[in-house]
Amino acid sequence: MAQNPPMARAIKWLAIAGAAGVLLLAVVVLALHRWLGTDDFRQRVEREASAAAGLPVKVGALSIDLFPLPAVAVDQLRIDSKPPLTLERVEARPRWQPLLQGRLEVATLVVRQAVLPQPAIAAIVASVQKQRASPMKPAAAAQPQADSLAWLPRRAVLQRVTWADEKGARTTFDAQLRLDDSGLLESGSFKVLEGRLAGTQGQVEREADHWPVRIDIGGGRITGRLTLQPGKAGTRVLGGTLATEGVELAALTAPSKTLSGKLQAQTTLNAQFRDPGEIADAMQTQTRFTVRHAVLHGIDLAQAVTTVGIHRSGETRLDTLAGHLATHGRAAQLTNLVASSGALAATGNVAMAASKNLSGRVAVELASAKGTVGVPLQVGGTLDSPSVTLSRGALVGAAVGTLLAPGVGTGAGASAGDKLGNSLKGLFGR
Repeated sequence: MAQNPPMARAIKWLAIAGAAGVLLLAVVVLALHRWLGTDDFRQRVEREASAAAGLPVKVGALSIDLFPLPAVAVDQLRIDSKPPLTLERVEARPRWQPLLQGRLEVATLVVRQAVLPQPAIAAIVASVQKQRASPMKPAAAAQPQADSLAWLPRRAVLQRVTWADEKGARTTFDAQLRLDDSGLLESGSFKVLEGRLAGTQGQVEREADHWPVRIDIGGGRITGRLTLQPGKAGTRVLGGTLATEGVELAALTAPSKTLSGKLQAQTTLNAQFRDPGEIADAMQTQTRFTVRHAVLHGIDLAQAVTTVGIHRSGETRLDTLAGHLATHGRAAQLTNLVASSGALAATGNVAMAASKNLSGRVAVELASAKGTVGVPLQVGGTLDSPSVTLSRGALVGAAVGTLLAPGVGTGAGASAGDKLGNSLKGLFGR
């Protein structure tokens, strides 16, 4: 059947109009691409970014990509902090409806092959906070503040991003995050590719007023839920409960391997903060734990008892290890510690400072054919290289006890000397 001539002409003109639209779009994209690629535009971006960050910012190249989705791309972005923060490639994909209304909102942010040193992040945050605290100009103060949420991407994709801590230890991971219109996390997932926690992966997805969490790590898993509530004076409160099942303890403390074994624990956490960067220092946790098949590396407690603290190497295998761990920021306090292994039993309290220096006391009892030997030991050193020694009072008592009754007298004298030393610290010291 012959085609209707008016219909054929309409289709023809629609095809011409469509082709013209595509051609016009191609011309616009080409023009924008060339404009973004000019040195003048790149230098302008560097100046404005440097002013916003408070640190020198360098940009390798700017471009517009059409595949797989239209996006503005930045290559070889570098912030000259000490050490520098580098991003091999950043892609920002806009939300089209706000863009047509004259507002720039980011739908998806893709970051590839970035190196984020912890000191650099701290320097950038401090610089930005300093600029915010500076007095505003009258003209700027009169203007309404821009909605900061508009600059938050609704989805972020991180590919081979490397985090370097203050000692330079690196962890490389992939991650994806999705936020709602209020800036709260809808869902997220991550996988550690390289570093001390390689193989660890986790996911979280919002349900009503909380976020269920699951992390597979060290041959076991951590599960629980997190909540976020408004706090006092404009702060927010992060809370939660976590259950740890069958996690190899050495995987959590790597590269330190002072203690190994399968960890079972129940944890509550709480952090009150204004800025997300404050969470690490504000975080407080309370954990009740037990460790199955525990091995204490670097210290042989039995030898430490029989040699009154002179022996400072080896390992101790424990049938039972349990206690309570409280943390505040990077500091930790271990209390109600109970450990046993055959003829050996130990109780005590140990603290770890933010610098990972250890301090505390452990009372160790060792049963033998000659009786029970009990020696109070002071814990020192660091998490990576722990040590146990006798207090000065205990050393004096141990020497006297050894002269009177070798073996049992050593431990009894050490215990008595330690008590006397606590009473006469000016004479015997700590």
